Amino acid sequence: MTDNLKAVAAAKGKDVEDVVATVLNRPRHQAIIDEIRAAGARIKLIPEGDVAGAINTAFDDTGVDILFGEGGAPEGVLAAVGLKCLGGEIQGRLVPKNDEQVARCHKMGIEDVNKVLRMEDLCGGDDAIFAATGITDGELLKGVQFKGGIATTETLVMRAKSGTVRFIDGKHSLKKKPNLVFTDQ
Repeated sequence: MTDNLKAVAAAKGKDVEDVVATVLNRPRHQAIIDEIRAAGARIKLIPEGDVAGAINTAFDDTGVDILFGEGGAPEGVLAAVGLKCLGGEIQGRLVPKNDEQVARCHKMGIEDVNKVLRMEDLCGGDDAIFAATGITDGELLKGVQFKGGIATTETLVMRAKSGTVRFIDGKHSLKKKPNLVFTDQ
């Protein structure tokens, strides 16, 4: 982590002390948090949303420079697609927990489970589109809001090939969607 923090600081023309690292607030990340603190960087702990946390590193106005953590492979691929659209970068490696997971990696064609995966490994080419709609409020998107017979949504749609980034505010008539069921669960 320290080497990555130094590299990000150099790339952004900052001191390590001015780098902001986002980490999903989980007990499994305590060693990561300790190393970031020892390196002198700032930490922004987030309760959820590791894909949004990764994407926030590519938006200048978030103040976030890098995301560290251990998460799911599908989330890593989703983050890679979003970052590809924004001209960002991602590095990661698989962390299989048992022989069954190692075998699954091999079945998917991944021979070296310790290989550091980069953007082109996770999202090759530039024919990538990312779309996400906020369900609950987060730092990247507002969640669904219900106002009378209308539900409002915020959606982010990005395209790598063109570099297009769109935030779309949607209004949905609940009267015209009679099969929707909403619960507090």
